[in-house]
Amino acid sequence: MFGKFKKADTAEAQNHALTDAARDAAHAAATSLRKPQIVTEIQRPAAQIAADDKDVKRRQRLDEIKTEMHSRLLDNLNLAALETAKEADLRTEINAIVSEQLGELGAVLNREDRQTLNTELFDEVTGLGPLEPLLKDPDVNDILVNGPNRVFVERAGKLSLTDVRFKDERHLLRIIDKIVSAVGRRVDESNPYVDARLKDGSRFNAMVPPVAVDGSLVSIRKFKKEKLGIDDLVRFGAFSEEMAAYLQAAVATRLNVIVSGGTGSGKTTTLNALSSFIDNKERVLTIEDTAELQLQQLHVGRMESRPPNVEGKGAVTQRDCLRNALRMRPDRIIVGETRGEEVIDMLQAMNTGHDGSMTTIHANNARDAVSRLENMIAMSGIEMPLKAVRAQITSAVNLIVQASRLQDGSRRMVSITEVTGMEGDVVSMQEVFRYQRTGLKPDGTIIGHFTACGVRSHYAERFRQWGYNLPASIYEPIAAE
Repeated sequence: MFGKFKKADTAEAQNHALTDAARDAAHAAATSLRKPQIVTEIQRPAAQIAADDKDVKRRQRLDEIKTEMHSRLLDNLNLAALETAKEADLRTEINAIVSEQLGELGAVLNREDRQTLNTELFDEVTGLGPLEPLLKDPDVNDILVNGPNRVFVERAGKLSLTDVRFKDERHLLRIIDKIVSAVGRRVDESNPYVDARLKDGSRFNAMVPPVAVDGSLVSIRKFKKEKLGIDDLVRFGAFSEEMAAYLQAAVATRLNVIVSGGTGSGKTTTLNALSSFIDNKERVLTIEDTAELQLQQLHVGRMESRPPNVEGKGAVTQRDCLRNALRMRPDRIIVGETRGEEVIDMLQAMNTGHDGSMTTIHANNARDAVSRLENMIAMSGIEMPLKAVRAQITSAVNLIVQASRLQDGSRRMVSITEVTGMEGDVVSMQEVFRYQRTGLKPDGTIIGHFTACGVRSHYAERFRQWGYNLPASIYEPIAAE
């Protein structure tokens, strides 16, 4: 009847009732694959409470059936054939197996419940189970799992609790193992944390017990398939048209740029947007821990670091990639994020004919960015006087772009600062543009505007020589409305 993906030697499944153990194991995972809703505490009338209780019982019953059906499905499917199966064929096969097994169980489901069951079982077999609808939701930026019963998502910069649940800790661990085994990694008590990358490029991090006390912790930073350009960011209010014109001149005239900011502030998005100003005739090499940059230039070479294997060998660090990149005749080198000893090689590259190189670092403002560069140089084990370190930074870095995620969830380019030289032992900088906050709306939205700081760019003459005659008016401050 439906033998395309069914095991050839599978015995006919026995007709038996659901056990109490299966019922307990499936508790609280009824709508794990339905589109998550934000959980809120509200006052509900008695009629609504009764209706909700009825819905909970219905979902519990569906869970009991799902637990049993998943076990039977694994017994019936030819798992070796799944890798080459078409999605439509596999869905048809699963639906047929489910119909047969439901008949043997004597379970009767309405059309909606049967469709939900088929979808959940398909995602369990081929995808990441309860996480699958969150991964498919384009509005979700981050998925954060705190144990099997608490799954949070970030939408538009705001975190919210969803109704997504795993059946239990074993279910969650099975999904984690499915992800990490696909990339040749493992996670267990002896190795309780892991970094990996999903097939779509999303970043995945997990920590399991005993390090994770209340259940396994999972964080997924989703990979955005659509590339946001400068025009998109201006339209979204990330920065102004004047700032965009200035940044275009800075990147095109090969100034070395550092994008700094906190976690989730939009550093990589900003770096992607800035890279759009690079000329197609230039050879660009990118180096990342997790490949996220989406450069559209014709001549791009991408490199990704590699963690050590289970024996602690075979690691390829960003510094290894960077050293090798210097021998590959790049015009520009873009490092996804500088966070360790590779900083000294990055600064050397900026100083030795690779003008226009870019990277991101974690820092709260431009001055902190310089201090963090100093600290990373110290951590690399190179003993240099502080003045020499600062001279190296000053010679290499021309521009620091500060990105920030504000308390209302919006992301802004809050500052553009030029590094102008040294005054004694101090790195001299001047802020050219900033985001000026002026108030707060009742709904928590921040009120503000972008403005120039009233100083002419230190690199204005360089811009003019390269053919970018920026009008003097873009440096004039804008008063608040």
